[in-house]
Amino acid sequence: MKRILLLSAAVTLVLASCGNPVQNASEADFVDAVSVALAGDGSIDLNALEWTREPGGFEIDGNTLAITTAPHTDLWQRTYYHFRNDNAPVLQMKTREKFFSFVVKTDFTQSHQRFDQCGVVMYLDSENWLKGSVEFENEEFQHLGSVATNNGYSDWATTAIPADVKTMWYRFSRREDDFCIECSTNGVDFSQMRICHMYAAADEISFGIYACSPEESSFTAVFSDMKITECMWKAHDGQQPDE
Repeated sequence: MKRILLLSAAVTLVLASCGNPVQNASEADFVDAVSVALAGDGSIDLNALEWTREPGGFEIDGNTLAITTAPHTDLWQRTYYHFRNDNAPVLQMKTREKFFSFVVKTDFTQSHQRFDQCGVVMYLDSENWLKGSVEFENEEFQHLGSVATNNGYSDWATTAIPADVKTMWYRFSRREDDFCIECSTNGVDFSQMRICHMYAAADEISFGIYACSPEESSFTAVFSDMKITECMWKAHDGQQPDE
């Protein structure tokens, strides 16, 4: 995995923030990007982000990152389709913090071919990951959805949205080994997309952003307005757990 070069001193992450551990890194080398951000103003050094597979191309301009996808890149494991696709580019940070949120704005104006997608991701390994994104379908509608992959099997929960929606904010929140993905069209009012448990996410996790093009296409996805904050997914107030 290669570290992304820093072109600006830091990138600001908004609202509240998963990635692969550095290979052969010692405990002394571990830097918890979320802890650093929470202790400061919510911003994070881009050097804390690591590629799990680089994209066809990428460019940084201030606090904005553009990723250009390569054809035939995707994330999916087994269910229904029976194939196993594990080659989408993923850019992540790592943390052991158990309570936080990560927000990012995605712009997929250039997305125009079937299954083009970009969004948030928590990629732990090839058989355990979580993502939320908008996936292009046709000129009439596209899929706003999320996939949770546990122990090598993916599911896909979606809803159709108009094809002219070209930006979406996501908020990824952690409460121990449970997770919530929310979305927003304005970066202020968020709606729940998914709550799930991830069996492989008990301690250190990696999370961040991804973009891919499963078929013959390529497009440029733009990520901006990133921020980490305290967990915006508040503790449940209602029925108490069984004893």
